[in-house]
Amino acid sequence: MKIENYDYLGQQIDISKHFYSIGNTYYNISEMTDFNLDTMMGNIKFTRHERKGRMAFNMYTCPFEDSQSWAFPPAYSDTPSYPIRISFPAENIVRIYTSYSNLPLDDHDSLMLENNNEINSVKKEAIENGVRFTTKALEVEIKFSPFSIIIRDKDGKILTKTLNSEDGKCLLNCNPLPFSYVRTVSDLKKYAAASFSVFPNEHFYGCGESFTKLDKTGQKVVLWTKDAHGVQSQDMYKPIPFYMSSRGYGIFTHTSAPVTFDFGYNYQEAQTIFIGEEDVDLFVIAGTPKEILESYTEITGKSQVPPLWSFGLWMSRITYESESQVREVAAKLKEYEIPCDVIHLDTGWFEHDWRCDYQFSHSRFDDPEKMIQDLKGDGYHICLWQLPYFTPNNVLYKEVVENEFAVVNSDGRLPTDDAILDFSNPEAVKWYQNKLKQLLELGVSAIKVDFGEAAPLNGVFHSGKSGMLEHNLYPLRYNKAASDIIKEVTGEPVIWARSAWAGSQRYPLHWGGDAENTNMGMLASLRGGLSFGMSGFTYWSHDVGGFVQKSPEEIYKRWGFMGIFTSHMRCHGAPPKEPWCYSKEFLELFRKQLNFRYRLMPYIYAQSIKSAEKGYPMMRAMFLEFPGDKNCLELEDQYMFGDNILVAPLFEDNAKGRDVYLPSGKWMDILSKKCYEGGRWHTIPAGELCGIALVKEGSVIPMVDPALSTSKIDWDTLTYHWFTVEKNKFSGIGIEYPDFRAFNLDKSAISKYKVIVEK
Repeated sequence: MKIENYDYLGQQIDISKHFYSIGNTYYNISEMTDFNLDTMMGNIKFTRHERKGRMAFNMYTCPFEDSQSWAFPPAYSDTPSYPIRISFPAENIVRIYTSYSNLPLDDHDSLMLENNNEINSVKKEAIENGVRFTTKALEVEIKFSPFSIIIRDKDGKILTKTLNSEDGKCLLNCNPLPFSYVRTVSDLKKYAAASFSVFPNEHFYGCGESFTKLDKTGQKVVLWTKDAHGVQSQDMYKPIPFYMSSRGYGIFTHTSAPVTFDFGYNYQEAQTIFIGEEDVDLFVIAGTPKEILESYTEITGKSQVPPLWSFGLWMSRITYESESQVREVAAKLKEYEIPCDVIHLDTGWFEHDWRCDYQFSHSRFDDPEKMIQDLKGDGYHICLWQLPYFTPNNVLYKEVVENEFAVVNSDGRLPTDDAILDFSNPEAVKWYQNKLKQLLELGVSAIKVDFGEAAPLNGVFHSGKSGMLEHNLYPLRYNKAASDIIKEVTGEPVIWARSAWAGSQRYPLHWGGDAENTNMGMLASLRGGLSFGMSGFTYWSHDVGGFVQKSPEEIYKRWGFMGIFTSHMRCHGAPPKEPWCYSKEFLELFRKQLNFRYRLMPYIYAQSIKSAEKGYPMMRAMFLEFPGDKNCLELEDQYMFGDNILVAPLFEDNAKGRDVYLPSGKWMDILSKKCYEGGRWHTIPAGELCGIALVKEGSVIPMVDPALSTSKIDWDTLTYHWFTVEKNKFSGIGIEYPDFRAFNLDKSAISKYKVIVEK
């Protein structure tokens, strides 16, 4: 919900609005001067403009007009100049860094970057009116006047170029918006706009867990972490300042400030990155979609591989609130033979519901440590909910405030009624981690890192930065703090987080928030997960059946199928969520779905290792896997699960099948083995699991016998299933998989073992 006629706490910060306002001062890129080939540094000059109202033919417009400042003293240039640096972190990456702060470029440490390397193997040459840089994968040409950066691939194809005022061919001279910055009249802040070209038939993907259409062409995406209260709006729990183009490049905007991406929204020929600060630090990455992701995650970090048990079912509701309830759920899971590895306790394990004090309720939990150990003996791990906001009636409130662990405002007071933990304060992080450590030492295996989207804009943080730069960074600090202590104590870093920013993929895993219990809620969840995967995150989950209300059985069963083919599977939301609370038919289907997921556990874990190593998502948009197939450009209701399995969930009530597009080759139903010819659409009936899953011909899918938890899998039942039409066609081809027998030797060493499966 958006209220337009007044400002309210927590609303999105859309930087683009500053660039369409009379009164602000606009500085448009003009030329480059003083460029040094050795240091690859120079200066870029801007010209001053204002938007002037113009009446013509009974219509009012506001184009740019050259303007002179009327400032006193007359010490401010109308053609300001700022330093710019070009560097190459890799053969296929060019970094463009400038700042409009009137200070030298600052190579400050960044929590978002894990790798800040630069290569030296760059060919540099002076050309007429510019310079050219060449690597094995890129050609970057800079024209001095008018200033332009043209980025080509190794074959000479233009991938994209920066825009200047002379690129516009529109009757309005403000279209397209050029590479520029604005100085606002309200507070004299400077905000940047980095504009690049858009080509016909170009498509854009990524931006984090965006629930709007998968293809972002024609959209404006505001990157400001927010409790979205659902999955069917433009709000995002997990915005990520990275996207990729179907043309063969991606752009990472290295900032924690609010960012707005305009993909031809205001003018079709321009993609504009609006940045809520003076620094412009862009990494442009060339390659195929997978190469782009691999390179992007080299810069910002790759996901750690979670333990095998985390890939089992997480059984939850909002909320289990007593030891007797938890033990009853564990007993029912066994009684009804439902495979499960995690029982999650949400907001009710404290003495007072939602009041996080990191202590089990004394009145409802007799012996938490014994309960946890008993459950672990039966194969169940415990996950606990918590949040970093402390209400005034919380026993920890006074401690947080008196120790100055909370975010304050410019007056040194709390900006809200709650004390919001300041994760930029190392002492606050230690305090927080000690609270978690006590729980982990009881035997807790995972922590739900909920919320994290409400760091106050008017806050003053221990880092010395305001909420403008700390708000989006808060989830990354939060994710890291929880993950680090869990890894230290258990050796198995597993969080279950809702918010994220660039770099959060290093701390798996994340889930999609509070989805509506509707078909559109299910589809929007999938869109968000696929976009998130195209933003550098290997792992992602969702609340199977939806969150807000009791899951309708008709939706729950189809959503359960999608859960099978998700990196992690959790049933959570308004009660009841337990399958035995529904019909006998549903219970049988649910058991069958979970048995199949556990049969697939070797494939799931093998794909996990491989995907994390490369920076790929386990759930992959069709475009990511088949970028050369134009039919895959906008597909958002089917996806690849790992390298080999195509998944098409059902998004309509009582659906018996659906239309599915199959890329070239042959595809075989994962259960019936019925074969379909690729390169075309098919109407395919739903299988017994209430959805459609097909395997690429020639694939090998390892499976085991189902078990009630991953700890009870009998790895001696491991078999490799070949999906081939002609039995002898693939003779001699080797498929590499981890040696799952390593689980019988050293479970932590499985990624070190590899076995070649020969046909």
